[in-house]
Amino acid sequence: MVSLTHNEELDCRQIGDTEKPQLVKEGDIILGGLFSFHNNWKEKRETYSFKPLPLEFQLAQAMRFAIEEINNSSDLLPEIFLGYKIYDTCGSNARSVQVALALLNSNENVSAPSKACSRPAQVHFYLDKTKYPSFLRTIPSDHYQSRALAHLVKHFDWTWVGAVRTNDDYGNNGMATFIENAQQLGICLEYSVAFFRTDPIEKIQNIIDVIKASTSKVIVAFLSQADMDVIIHHFSKHNLTGYQWVGTEAWIFDFQTAAGDKNHILDGAIGLSIPKAHISGFREFMLDVKPLNVSKSDFFTEFWEALFSCKFKQSGSEEIQKECTGHEDLTGVQNTFTDMSLMPIFNNMYKGVYAVAHALHNILRCNKTCNLSVTCSKSTLKQRGEEVYFNDHGEPPAKYEIINWQPKENGVVEFVPVGLYDASLPADRQMNVQAGSLIWAQKSLQVPVSVCSERCPPGTRKVLQKGKPVCCYDCIRCAEGEISNITDSITCVRCPPEFWSNERRDTCVTKENIFLSYEEIMGALLTAASLFGTCLTAAVAFIFIRHRKTPLVRANNSELSFLLLFSLTLCFLCSLTFIGRPSEWSCMLRHTAFGITFVLCISCVLGKTMVVLMAFKATLPGKNVMKWFGPTQQRLSVLGFTLIQVIICILWLTISPPFPSKNFKEYKDKIILECSLGSAVGFWSVLGYIGLLAVFCFVFAFLARKLPDNFNEAKFITFSMLIFCAVWITFIPAYVSSPGKFSVAVEIFAILASSFGLLICIFIPKCYIMLLKPENNTKKNMMGKGTPKSF
Repeated sequence: MVSLTHNEELDCRQIGDTEKPQLVKEGDIILGGLFSFHNNWKEKRETYSFKPLPLEFQLAQAMRFAIEEINNSSDLLPEIFLGYKIYDTCGSNARSVQVALALLNSNENVSAPSKACSRPAQVHFYLDKTKYPSFLRTIPSDHYQSRALAHLVKHFDWTWVGAVRTNDDYGNNGMATFIENAQQLGICLEYSVAFFRTDPIEKIQNIIDVIKASTSKVIVAFLSQADMDVIIHHFSKHNLTGYQWVGTEAWIFDFQTAAGDKNHILDGAIGLSIPKAHISGFREFMLDVKPLNVSKSDFFTEFWEALFSCKFKQSGSEEIQKECTGHEDLTGVQNTFTDMSLMPIFNNMYKGVYAVAHALHNILRCNKTCNLSVTCSKSTLKQRGEEVYFNDHGEPPAKYEIINWQPKENGVVEFVPVGLYDASLPADRQMNVQAGSLIWAQKSLQVPVSVCSERCPPGTRKVLQKGKPVCCYDCIRCAEGEISNITDSITCVRCPPEFWSNERRDTCVTKENIFLSYEEIMGALLTAASLFGTCLTAAVAFIFIRHRKTPLVRANNSELSFLLLFSLTLCFLCSLTFIGRPSEWSCMLRHTAFGITFVLCISCVLGKTMVVLMAFKATLPGKNVMKWFGPTQQRLSVLGFTLIQVIICILWLTISPPFPSKNFKEYKDKIILECSLGSAVGFWSVLGYIGLLAVFCFVFAFLARKLPDNFNEAKFITFSMLIFCAVWITFIPAYVSSPGKFSVAVEIFAILASSFGLLICIFIPKCYIMLLKPENNTKKNMMGKGTPKSF
């Protein structure tokens, strides 16, 4: 730390040369202005390496014009004369700070130490809104512009873009806000590069290499007009065309930039510009400019020489190709210096001066009764019929015209308004673009496509590519049973249980319901077999009825035979209840009807077998068993055996009956409509009881197979029971392993096969005798007194 004496602390010395304003006018109150009249500056010799920039000159003129109007007004700031000091920043950050300090401290040249540095600044800067709430702006904050640019890019579905920015506060802060909003809208930046026009050529070349290696076709340029000229120069040098440029108000409406784009790099560019405005009398004020003092080579002298491409003799130029007279006519000049197309930008400067004037007017008009501590959160003033409004942040409403660069046949670019962005409107109405009137890069009428990956169509989902931004992804087809019905879906949604995905995987369709129906071949064949068995049983019954008085029918217990034929008819018909769409009643009927009819059938067969055995026992001496197994006992036995099955079925239906259900497990894309057993115990009890009776019947028939008689029915019953048992033993594993409707077909086949086995084995031999061998249908032959016959 350096210690200073008391005297040293009081001294104030100016270090460096005195800064002189380019334009100055004394007044009671001085307004300061900083403009970049030149885009480069040689510090030591205080000379400029380029001609004056037209836009900055026109802005300075707008400031002077507003001040002149106010000074000539009797209503605004009467008896107060406004002056100005306008400095040239030369597009340099360092010089901007230097001239800003000069504007603050007046920079009067002093030859000896003084205390001048401690006096208040002539011009006050209010840059920090929290510390200086009186800071206002007449152009919207770049925060809104960055946000609007992001929405503009999103509007055209450009999700993969590059970005170039000026390496200063304007470019860096603006691009940071753009990136933040772009990410929220699902936009990715392939690259974001920054440069300043004074950067070495190698750095700019690196930026060109990055852009050449990129795949994005849209470039968002947050650049100043001077930096835009540099980048366009290098694009032209490398013949880089075909890019869609998106620009800010700094260059999108700049005719000088358009004029310098000889290779039409920016054709089709789209961007934001300040809305149109008009300043009455400003054009006349511009045309009234004259060089003030040629001998001192003031700023207007330099402007005059640049405008008319001439030199004043007093300017010190060694070679004068054309001498300026100072009386050249500006009215016939058509160039960027006299161009009024940037009137909206000039209007912001104009409004800014008037805003300061109105504020000063209110302060100076205030007397001692004013409460100077009161600050307004917003302010509205009217000038020339236009309402100027400042919000809580000291900013006007963000409103931008959307401009499209449209090349004409003569090579001139026209700045065509194609829409409007108004941040004061609801979010869904802020962006209004007339897409039909747009011309894109390389004069295309189709909206350019700039994406890292093509959009994923419905039926697919996005899977991010490893190590790349979220806009880079692969489209993976949804798995079976899943769909996506929107574009760029990140997930596939599983269909509800009763639905399945279609082939395109974009819609859930109802699963096919499968069951054994009458229309399909298998169902039709089983139905035909059932009806054939029913008809065959009826035919046998008819034959038995016609021959009911013959010895053959009478000898084989005609009552049980007819009851057996009736039960076989029911067995054939009950198989039909298994075909068709399952319902609550059909599910309960099919199993119970099958169980009861088959018990009735087996009970009749068992009764016939027992009759044979009892009849043989009755022929033995001292045996009279037939009195215990007469017709009444036979009927009661059949009824008792059947009643037990009925009780089992009633308990089954009462406790847990069969019910229709949907089986989703066997097939992924189909639903099996089936009858669930309800109680498996009930089902297997029904089958088990039938099996038990069948075993008894088989045992009794097997014991009676060798009894002496010409026509022993027991051996036919034995054979039929062998078929019956074989069918139902094989049924169990086949039924358990068969899926869906095939399990139903297996059960029907078992019913039909066992029914046909009983019908054929027990009744067909008798029909053969009655129809083809009637001579054997005699009592003598039945008693074995004739010649034995084989059947």
